[in-house]
Amino acid sequence: MMVDAAESLPGTDPDRCCFTVALQTARDQVIRAAVITDPADAGRLGLIGHRILARLLPPRRRRVSTRNVKSPMSRYSTRHEEGRPDTSRTITGLDINVLEPARSRPQLPVVSRDDRNTALPERRRHRILALLEKDPSRLWRPRDIAAHFGDITMEAMYRQLSRWAETGLIHKLGPGLCAATAWTPTHCA
Repeated sequence: MMVDAAESLPGTDPDRCCFTVALQTARDQVIRAAVITDPADAGRLGLIGHRILARLLPPRRRRVSTRNVKSPMSRYSTRHEEGRPDTSRTITGLDINVLEPARSRPQLPVVSRDDRNTALPERRRHRILALLEKDPSRLWRPRDIAAHFGDITMEAMYRQLSRWAETGLIHKLGPGLCAATAWTPTHCA
């Protein structure tokens, strides 16, 4: 009935219809068996629609920020600094900052380089362990290590780091976090 009443007056926002008026009129019709006495009220809207239109609320002000339910008896502390304005404001302009996209990570190869026939100091294991030893307190992610050298796939990198963690060459401190342990080239021979 509220929407029908608002649609009967072109340009009327349904938010202006008072729910309380509609509810009380409907209740009165049921309790008091109120009947329409004026033949002009016998139109499509009925008594409820006419009373809604007679008591339209003023137009709502425009909202600039989201609604906030304020409960005076809340057990939770209120959030004071949430970034919302205290009162509604008219927006007069916008500032737009265009951000450059972040550099994409370097593409890793599709196939890892086979270094089994390479000289011992040039093998991947020695190069990675030397990289981890440069900063023993740093936690490395497998993707960062693979991107640093650029000659290994992620799948091979995960396999090798897991194997080296099992043998004690590196510490695996969590999912995807590796750090150096004390090692010497004789361990890796």
